Amino acid sequence: MKDTILKHCLKNIYQFGSVNPKVVLGLTLRDNPELKKDVPKVLKEIDNTIKEISSLSKEEAKSKLEEIAPEQLQEKKEEVKGPLKPLPNAKEGKVVVRIAPSPSGPLHIGHAYGSSLNYEYAKMYKGKFILRIEDTNPDNIYSKAYELIEDDANWLTGNKVDQIVVQSERLGTYYDYAEKLVQKGKAYVCTCNTEEWRTLKAKGEACPCRELDVKENGLRYAKMFNEYAEGEAVLKLKTNIKDKNPAMRDFSLMRINERVHPKTGKEQRVWPLMILSVAIDDHELGVTHVLNGKDHHDNGIKEALVMKYLGWKVPEYKHWGKINFEGFKLSTTKTKLAIEQREYHGWDDIRLMTLMALRRRGYQAGAFRKYALEIGLSLNDKTVSQKEFWKNINSFNKELIEEKANRYFFIHDSVGIKVLNSPKNSVQLDLHPDFPDRGQRTLSVHDEINIAEDDYEKLVEGKVHRLMDYCNFEVVEGKYKFVSESYEDFKNSSKKGMIIHWLPVEDNVVVEVVMEDNSHALGLGEKSMLDLKEGDIVQLERFSFCRLDKKEGNKMIFYYLHK
Repeated sequence: MKDTILKHCLKNIYQFGSVNPKVVLGLTLRDNPELKKDVPKVLKEIDNTIKEISSLSKEEAKSKLEEIAPEQLQEKKEEVKGPLKPLPNAKEGKVVVRIAPSPSGPLHIGHAYGSSLNYEYAKMYKGKFILRIEDTNPDNIYSKAYELIEDDANWLTGNKVDQIVVQSERLGTYYDYAEKLVQKGKAYVCTCNTEEWRTLKAKGEACPCRELDVKENGLRYAKMFNEYAEGEAVLKLKTNIKDKNPAMRDFSLMRINERVHPKTGKEQRVWPLMILSVAIDDHELGVTHVLNGKDHHDNGIKEALVMKYLGWKVPEYKHWGKINFEGFKLSTTKTKLAIEQREYHGWDDIRLMTLMALRRRGYQAGAFRKYALEIGLSLNDKTVSQKEFWKNINSFNKELIEEKANRYFFIHDSVGIKVLNSPKNSVQLDLHPDFPDRGQRTLSVHDEINIAEDDYEKLVEGKVHRLMDYCNFEVVEGKYKFVSESYEDFKNSSKKGMIIHWLPVEDNVVVEVVMEDNSHALGLGEKSMLDLKEGDIVQLERFSFCRLDKKEGNKMIFYYLHK
């Protein structure tokens, strides 16, 4: 109690030049709630303490606080408020985050969450978002992926990628720092048989190479670049060889790989492993917060150890739980093979879960970012079914496209009918029902019209049906007879049937919709669709939202988006 009272009294003097007993009482009871049982005793001690230190100047009070309670002198920083939970030790304008995909293919929905989460944190703190392509493994690189990943990241962030780094362009930097670790006696070149070394490691025993001096390891390191063959020498970090976690014992930093690299060709044969290159890059790029899956937890500990050996500040590591996208095929390696075998026509095939395919359909980047914000940074593992995932993404996407998507009639598998005695008319329809100022489209119609085959098969006698915004009719002895034009007549009819979308028999365009399973829905659309531009998103009424992919004369090819 006395220590608590003293530090709060000293801080009062340091801040204000005098002590307010009521403030000190409140702070003391906050720190020690059990003292509420004996407030008079606390007040007496506060009074005694004030008498003892009342003569202290502000500087003298500060000096005593530095001795007994230095934390009282630390200014409280205001946390940046945002849609996500605050990051530890994060300062506005100072946060630097990164995503680090390997170039085995373009980004897919599995990347979208992590990429979006990192970007949203960078935006929240007005910080920096880095795309780093980690291509130091020549065995699994798809040369076109560099450009595809860059395009995907820019799309996902609205062209807000602040810096793009390719690791294979930084090999000299990795070599220099690896040499420093050797010279510091923190790394050694191991030439032992791999299986023998693993056996020793499992037992927590050092291999003979570990005890070699710095000079010998320096020579061995140099020989990795021109003498040792692939598999004969590996650079390892000296750690606690008896660490409880075997993965932390003398792990590898560099190895020899003679595969041809798409960026460097055969020029380089010594390649850093992920731990070394990531630790160096995170330091040199000023990364303050590493946000990734908890499957990288051990990697983070290893990277931090490399940084400490080199005397660097370690970034904050925060992980999220595993997100298992149930039922999705996300392997870029398998997809690449399927494309080569012509099972898919390319990375933007509508059946794929790549961001390329999804944005070709009309999905908005903001929908994936909203999904990431909803999940947040949580350590809990999560299994996401296809149904749940699309329910969320489609809902978020609809919020973004609803206002800009103009409406058009689309007649799937059209059937022609004739409504006897129906009036000749020019029907005016709003491009968007919620925004009449946006404009209208006109359908000129008489008695011959096209309706969808599904609607045609549901027409029954004894009911009054309505051709939307045109007229009412009924089926009498297999013929279609005009009843009236008024919607109120239809609404109040005791024989109310269906409201049907329709098109005139002339002045239409051919519409083809590529569906989710790559089947094609064929039909007719309004002639006013010719005013659309490729890339426009529309709602084909009673069918779905779609994105116009291509115009071929009088033919419009759309990609199905969602309902």
